[in-house]
Amino acid sequence: MTGAPATGKTKIAVAVAAELNGEILSADSRQVYRNMNIGTGKDIDDYSVNGKQIPYHLIDIIDSGYKYNVFEYQRDFHKAYEDVCNRKKQPVLCGGSGMYIEAAVNGYNMPEVPVNHKLRTELEKQSDAELVNFLASLKQLHNKTDIDTRKRLIRAIEIEIYKKGHAIEFTNYKHINNVYFGIIFDADTRRQRITERLEYRLKNGMIDEVKQLLEKISADDLIYYGLEYKFITLYLVGKLTYDQMKQQLNIAIHQFAKRQMTWFRGMERRGAKINWIDGHLSVSEKVNIIKESFLNS
Repeated sequence: MTGAPATGKTKIAVAVAAELNGEILSADSRQVYRNMNIGTGKDIDDYSVNGKQIPYHLIDIIDSGYKYNVFEYQRDFHKAYEDVCNRKKQPVLCGGSGMYIEAAVNGYNMPEVPVNHKLRTELEKQSDAELVNFLASLKQLHNKTDIDTRKRLIRAIEIEIYKKGHAIEFTNYKHINNVYFGIIFDADTRRQRITERLEYRLKNGMIDEVKQLLEKISADDLIYYGLEYKFITLYLVGKLTYDQMKQQLNIAIHQFAKRQMTWFRGMERRGAKINWIDGHLSVSEKVNIIKESFLNS
């Protein structure tokens, strides 16, 4: 189950899991972190259906401040997936991180490369354009995956530099048969829902959440996580006014949503069939569509 921010995908995935004796496997690159709840949209209350708690995995598994990566996610996903299957439960993958979704399902061979903190500190001093040029000097850039975000760009450079002096071991996971579903709204409705959700979160504890994180994590480390954590941190350290923070964060989330939709279209070009469901339908209508399609697949 996937979709852009504020589409309600978690609630639908949980409702489907309740119907199919399933458990949720998260595919969100930031919900893995403990104490990062409001900004990542964990919405833990959504995991209860009619008083029944739906088990979830790959949420709150890493301390905030750590720089988790897609290689580690793939490893942790397959452990959780095997556990769910061995207990005869239906795995329901849910999240908006397209790279994590594809890494989980498609069995990508990924390099086992350790984090180089010293290198990352040096790379953080460079502009995005300088980093792209540096990566281009190390490898041919076949697509935009490695330069989609600053975080991926730095990780790609880290991998290429490591490869020059070390033998690389790759993961070897099998492709998982699956059925993709996505919740979609028209662009205007999507923008409205994102803005309304941001307003709600700012008024209901998200700034306090970042304040508490800053007591344990440096501002630079928190900015690394992007979006809410980046802009609210900049506000709290006095580099942005509240209005500037709110406006820039709102724009950044909309831009992120557009990039997500671009990724999903890329998945479809690569052969994935995503069954898109109108977000305006009721929860029960969405669940019935998914159940019927899944059971008949």
